[in-house]
Amino acid sequence: MTYLFIADLHLSPEHPRLVRGFFALLDHYKTQNTQLFILGDWFNAWIGDDYTAPWLNEVVQHLQAFNQAGNQIYFQVGNRDFALGQAFLDQFNGQLLPEIYHFKIAQTQFRLEHGDALCTDDVAYQRFKKVIRHPLVLKILKTTPLSFRQKLAHGFRKQSRESQQNKSYEIMDVNPKAVEQALENSDVLIHGHTHRPAIHDVKNKPRIVLGDWREKTSEAMLLEVNENAEWRLIQWVIQ
Repeated sequence: MTYLFIADLHLSPEHPRLVRGFFALLDHYKTQNTQLFILGDWFNAWIGDDYTAPWLNEVVQHLQAFNQAGNQIYFQVGNRDFALGQAFLDQFNGQLLPEIYHFKIAQTQFRLEHGDALCTDDVAYQRFKKVIRHPLVLKILKTTPLSFRQKLAHGFRKQSRESQQNKSYEIMDVNPKAVEQALENSDVLIHGHTHRPAIHDVKNKPRIVLGDWREKTSEAMLLEVNENAEWRLIQWVIQ
């Protein structure tokens, strides 16, 4: 059994190389009895489970083949794809996880999350997140036309890029106190979001940060964990 953790792929039709890299990853781990955990921002934007496109159909086909080979896919929402739901995952027997998820491997308690909730110093983002992810707001958004949601997603991405230019490195990173609290009842914390892959020691407990998928440098940092809870960060080369 291989437990594989990835995040921040930001797949989209505008970046076919990243999509092909994801397909190669699925093919590589297809025969390894893999439990694949995708910790948010799988897609660069998600406007609803009713969205369809040829490139996305191809993604689903590869996921179906991966699942039919005896593997399982788990997904946590990120700040870019928080509207992705179980309806999409049902196409390949995937499972939607809560935004904070605990599970054990060989008596080691792991905590999984996207990572944006740990960035508590970014008050403006946390305020926006609370509003946009309110169940009533999401319900209303899902009833709007796809074209409107596409424009809205484009606007959100543009606004996010502009706001990041005016924010300091520290504000956009995790808050130390939030990390300590997250690890209170866990042995290992795994998250993405910050695009700063590393292994940090937090009072003798590891905080493992997954890397984003980078088209320019053709790399991504993934985490592999075996049945004995032995783990290693590995560099995945995007061909």
